[in-house]
Amino acid sequence: MSTRVIGITGGVGMGKSTAAKLLQKQGVPVVDSDDLAREVVAVGEPALAEIAETFGADFLNAQGQMDRAKMAAHIFGNDAERNKLEAIIHPRVRERWLSQMETWRANNVPLGVVVIPLLFEVGAEAEFDSVICVACTGNTQRERLRARGWDDAQIAARIAAQMDVTEKIERANQVVWTEGDVSLLREQLQSIL
Repeated sequence: MSTRVIGITGGVGMGKSTAAKLLQKQGVPVVDSDDLAREVVAVGEPALAEIAETFGADFLNAQGQMDRAKMAAHIFGNDAERNKLEAIIHPRVRERWLSQMETWRANNVPLGVVVIPLLFEVGAEAEFDSVICVACTGNTQRERLRARGWDDAQIAARIAAQMDVTEKIERANQVVWTEGDVSLLREQLQSIL
């Protein structure tokens, strides 16, 4: 039996994490690259030392962790600085999800899912059997991001840092629409799987 691996992508605040949680509840193993990104910058990890060296120790908080809010304020809206951070984090994250995929294949896991917000931006689509784009309207996206406590400038900067969702929709093999309630999302995922 061969392992089928699906990549999930979509715009910020469009429902990728909700889709992943629904799949996990159905017993599908899921790896989220956002979680991996937090792991690779944990205290003691080489990426954190490289971040401090590249950006300065003032981007670490009193506990020696990366000051995520300060870093976000610094890189979003500044492509050169964002690219520096991504060059430190993305290869390490990719290494981890590729390793997980190999483990699934070695253990004959029938289906695995990797959530990668920037899947197309980093050219990862060839690694997957298919790609699902999770999408909603721009208005719904902004409402969800405001509910996270982000202001309009933060929202605009985060959206601008990603490929336009219409292009992600065009490039994906399937699209799930997250305007409705969770049961509708669950039905869409089940029909795809």
